[in-house]
Amino acid sequence: MLYLPFILKNALRNPGRSALTAGSIAASFCMLGVLSALYHLFFFAPDTNESAQRLIVRNRISIANLLPLSYRNQIRNVPGVKEVIVFQWFGGVYKDSRDPANFFPRFAVDAARLFGMHPEYKVSDDQRAAFINERTACMVGRAIANRLNLKLGDRMPITGDAFPVNLNLTLRAIYDSEADDADLFFHYDYLDELLFRGYKSQVGMFEVMAERREDVPRLAHDIDALFRRSPFRTKTDSEKNFMLSFLSYLGNVKLFLIAVCGSLTITVVLVSANTIAMSVRERIREVGVLKTLGFTTMMVLRLVLGEAVLLAMLGGAIGLSIAYGIVYAIRNTPLPILIDLKGLELSPLLTLLGLLLAATVGLSSAFVPAWNTARRQILDALRVTD
Repeated sequence: MLYLPFILKNALRNPGRSALTAGSIAASFCMLGVLSALYHLFFFAPDTNESAQRLIVRNRISIANLLPLSYRNQIRNVPGVKEVIVFQWFGGVYKDSRDPANFFPRFAVDAARLFGMHPEYKVSDDQRAAFINERTACMVGRAIANRLNLKLGDRMPITGDAFPVNLNLTLRAIYDSEADDADLFFHYDYLDELLFRGYKSQVGMFEVMAERREDVPRLAHDIDALFRRSPFRTKTDSEKNFMLSFLSYLGNVKLFLIAVCGSLTITVVLVSANTIAMSVRERIREVGVLKTLGFTTMMVLRLVLGEAVLLAMLGGAIGLSIAYGIVYAIRNTPLPILIDLKGLELSPLLTLLGLLLAATVGLSSAFVPAWNTARRQILDALRVTD
């Protein structure tokens, strides 16, 4: 701290170069911040008690292949199963499909059993009863209601695309949830009445609630074993693994994120090292003057390293601030994917680790040129000409 004014003055000696260096570091750390937030969400975010007990049963071939509705009762009889409901993705188009605000997930479910499967969905008793008792009723999350300015009693026509039927729904309930409040639910029985041969009594997924969290791996095995000899074999995963399975269509996402983060780190180290090397070469004579005035090798080394760390942490702080804004925008923007990004955040821990990484980048990139310059003899340094 004693030499901080000196470090600041040296850092601002060439404002253009310092600004470009900090900007390049900021761009890299912005991408690092967003990617680290995604990595943490996908692979480290803890499950809630409810989601940890839920499983998804689908056709073993793919999610596009359907299962017989009769599987529901057979799954319910498996020991350890607390509840099972139909969970059918409908898709469809609400109003104008070109407007991203009109995109939100739409599911056909067993309405009477939905709240036992998802106790985190909070809704008043009268709205719940209205949703359950009316065949054409639907329920939406608070986020959708606020975004589209919906109110109870509004008509919500959905034009079918994957399913060749149109829905005429009436909004009867609006639910709140900390985990997910951006879905629409309606009665599977209503959908099944509209479907014709080839689609009727066929289901894309079943959602299963285990009695205990510890039962989930065993239930996944037992359910798949139950239908092993069936022409419609199943694949059962925990809810989290099911969501992550969508990422597998893009390849090894974990390796991709690690590789990109590593490449960005190496790139920013090289950029910073090049800038610091240029800056140090211009000041070799000044180093000789400083050592003549009594500055030791270690003192000169600390001055150069302090300048590098200052620029790196400034760029890192700017980049992480921009990343925070991008993460906020992603979290609050409707996206055409099934993975819930509501939990996406750049946590204080990730921010602290990012700043520590920025300081490490500054130290590692500047150490070699700083050490080579700081250990020069006074006469050798004074003989250098620009």
